Amino acid sequence: MASEAKIIIIDDEEVVLDSCTQILQGRGYDIFTAPDGMQGLKLVEEIQPDLVYIDLMMPGIPGLEVLENINQRDNTIVTVVITGYATVDSAVEAMKKGAYDFLPKPFTPDEFRLITRRGIERRLLTLETIKLRKEKEMLRENFAAIVSHELKSPLGAIQQNLFAFSGELANIMNESQAARLERMKVRIDDLLKLINSWLRVYSVDISKIEENFTILEVPAIVAKAVESVEPTSTRKDIKIVTSFGEKISQVQGDETSLVEALVNIIGNAVKYSFDGSQVFVKAEDHDGMVDISITDTGVGISEEEIPNVFSDFFRSSTNKGDESSHGIGLTISRKIIEAHHGMISVTSKLSVGTTFTIQLPVMKG
Repeated sequence: MASEAKIIIIDDEEVVLDSCTQILQGRGYDIFTAPDGMQGLKLVEEIQPDLVYIDLMMPGIPGLEVLENINQRDNTIVTVVITGYATVDSAVEAMKKGAYDFLPKPFTPDEFRLITRRGIERRLLTLETIKLRKEKEMLRENFAAIVSHELKSPLGAIQQNLFAFSGELANIMNESQAARLERMKVRIDDLLKLINSWLRVYSVDISKIEENFTILEVPAIVAKAVESVEPTSTRKDIKIVTSFGEKISQVQGDETSLVEALVNIIGNAVKYSFDGSQVFVKAEDHDGMVDISITDTGVGISEEEIPNVFSDFFRSSTNKGDESSHGIGLTISRKIIEAHHGMISVTSKLSVGTTFTIQLPVMKG
């Protein structure tokens, strides 16, 4: 990219423009200069540069305003502030407005070349990240389409035919044949459930979730989630204990998706707890957030695996024997919580238990 990188230098001192141009000449850059902010912004619009040097103290439009304007137009453009009146406050203010770096005058040719090289590398990495993100989204969309049409549809047809065969052959099959047919039906059903889980991961649309936000009572959400999990907890003789602070603030959110997130987490807590134990669900206000914690006394997660817990298709090494787990529920929960401008975290210790903590911003009064 260096051979095609476009650089604009905006400074009202002609000697600075000339010296900076000479320092970078012959290094494969296209260099443009402007004596003030107005002409500099016009150049930015015309040539779409990779890197812009901006003097803070110029007549006309102030350097910080030029910086802010460039960042608003295209925040992938790398901007570096240069000034002979360097202070900590001015550097901090420049960084707040989007500057990549701060170069006080006078600077040496080597310093200028180094910052230029780093700025161009930063621009390259930024554009590459955006490209990879777009490619990832395309792959996700294509994967979802393939899974839905090339796998789900034919499996659905097979399932329907198996149901038809079961009825038609019920009176002529022996027990062994009926058992094999039943196993086929179960396997097909498991595959369809797995495909639906995959599709759910790729279909969590953050923008659409936010469109359905209403005022919600946290205890009511927790109660619905616990009710959904109770059949499993009853079967394992696990008691789900809920507790709430004296005052629980309301939150804004989509009830259906928040309940789904809690069901995934509480369900996991029950699933990986020892029979006859307890799962604790607690909600309370804390520093402008509603904290919901789900604690179990189950098998736990190793310290090495904790950073991967919310990744797609993650399954802990302690739970490998559970073939019904697809490692998708926590990924979906993370996306839902983030769509609500919240955070989710986990702490765990092997053979002791795990705590998931969800933080949701309280509704502004």
